[in-house]
Amino acid sequence: MKVLAVDTSSLVISVAIVEPKILIAEYVLNQEKNHSMKTVPAIEMVVDDCGENIKNMDVFAVAHGPGSFTGLRIGVATIKALAQALDRPVVGVSTLDGLAFNLAYAEGLICPIMDARRQQVYTSVYKFCDGRLTRLEEYMAAPLKELIGLLSKWDEPVNFCGDGILAYRQLIEQEMGSRARFAPPVHALQRASSIAWLALERALEGQIQRYWELKPFYLRKSQAEQKFGSFDGSKEVSS
Repeated sequence: MKVLAVDTSSLVISVAIVEPKILIAEYVLNQEKNHSMKTVPAIEMVVDDCGENIKNMDVFAVAHGPGSFTGLRIGVATIKALAQALDRPVVGVSTLDGLAFNLAYAEGLICPIMDARRQQVYTSVYKFCDGRLTRLEEYMAAPLKELIGLLSKWDEPVNFCGDGILAYRQLIEQEMGSRARFAPPVHALQRASSIAWLALERALEGQIQRYWELKPFYLRKSQAEQKFGSFDGSKEVSS
């Protein structure tokens, strides 16, 4: 089974192809580029460079949120279009799950933090148990200090990843001291390979969707939606 995954939930554009036990290809661009212009060419480049054909993909996956409202819509729309055109199933994976999976088998807790602006982060808390990623808290958009307070109920090291560590590392270190650990850059930001591995696990277990069922997953309203009172996002409660 081959899975092609896309993550456009932040400034990062990432595309990966995996099959059981093998990472076939991955592309990561961490620059402020136009996702609407870069995503499809990135997919084409990855597929072509590894000698594959898009028709050989069995499942299409995407980081469906939380994250940039525009980025999520671009990634989800792209994957839905491919799945519809080729009649393939899809798997939507939480961006936070993907970030946590970057730190597979880390000792202690794993806490991805995405900068949600206004002193808030998109986050949850994870741990690897029996070789599987286990989520211990709900997905949330929370003030950083509220998250630090939540983490105080565990007496374990906390491994942070995500772009929030760039904005809030100093504050976290002040509040948590040596309990706080920070992922190196190669593991800190979104990677489509992590989305693809999680999607592969779920697809093998039959946890797939049809393209029309796939929607972006938002944790809060956009500024425009807050202003005008509409909200079309969907909440997700299971990993």
